[in-house]
Amino acid sequence: MSHLVLLSRDLPLPPVQAGGRTVTFQTAPADAAFPAGARVYCTTAVDRVDSALIERLPADVGLIANLGVGVDNIDLAAAAARGILVSNTPVVTEDTADHAFALILATMRKIPVNDRFAREGKWSPVAPMAAMGARVHGKTIGIIGFGAIGQAVARRAKGFGLHAVYFSRTPKLDAERETGAVRVGSVDALLAVADIVSLHAPLTPATRRMIDGPRLAQFKPGAVLINTARGALVDAEALAEALASGRLAGAGLDVFENEPEIPQALLAFQAVVVTPHIGSATAECRMDIVRRGLVNIVSFLESGAPLDRVSPS
Repeated sequence: MSHLVLLSRDLPLPPVQAGGRTVTFQTAPADAAFPAGARVYCTTAVDRVDSALIERLPADVGLIANLGVGVDNIDLAAAAARGILVSNTPVVTEDTADHAFALILATMRKIPVNDRFAREGKWSPVAPMAAMGARVHGKTIGIIGFGAIGQAVARRAKGFGLHAVYFSRTPKLDAERETGAVRVGSVDALLAVADIVSLHAPLTPATRRMIDGPRLAQFKPGAVLINTARGALVDAEALAEALASGRLAGAGLDVFENEPEIPQALLAFQAVVVTPHIGSATAECRMDIVRRGLVNIVSFLESGAPLDRVSPS
């Protein structure tokens, strides 16, 4: 008798055993009927697991295993109400921090627009560049959300000669000693001093559109915004207005509220660098995500508890 694990989409998973029994993976999209007897529902961070889907899960499902670190795609309260545990895969830290820094450099130094300029043969003695960049070293980076990824960005900032300030609900003293980052008391205080604002907060009701029109008006003139966290942290319309007014010098965005849609108003600006939610998109990281997800599934099937249990709150 094998363990049955349902998948939200086709995934290339290796053979797995738990407790001496084979684990059978079966793709079961959200709009299909779910077979009885499944113990786990395995989903990706881009698949929505809402209360209606959770209500339809087979009675034996005790774990929703999310392949991704963020769990805003899952209705945690609905899962808890059914007694279903939720796990994630917190193995994207360094790759996402790398990408955040790639966006910082690309945005500040105007790399995409100058790349297109050179490719199109416009470089000449009288036209030496498409756009002048801004210096990165010596500036202040403000990191909103100082969990693992925010701290990894701070480590990179130290190597680039940036001064780092951060905002989080609780002090992170060990990370402060390691990175030299200084905690400020509010997002508003951070915006007052940051030349680069990098978002690393989770998406919750409290943080949804935390970067809105009034907050964008508090940015230092000429600052840039970097977002590798969740698109809905930012009011895209207000961001476009801040860019049009010249208040912001640019933005580097890997995430958007209604992916894969990117607001056309943002694409109109050469100062905006966009990527298709690829913060963790390295071959090594995606393999780590799959391996960690399988560890959680096997741990649950063998012991009743995943390694990376997510709190309902």
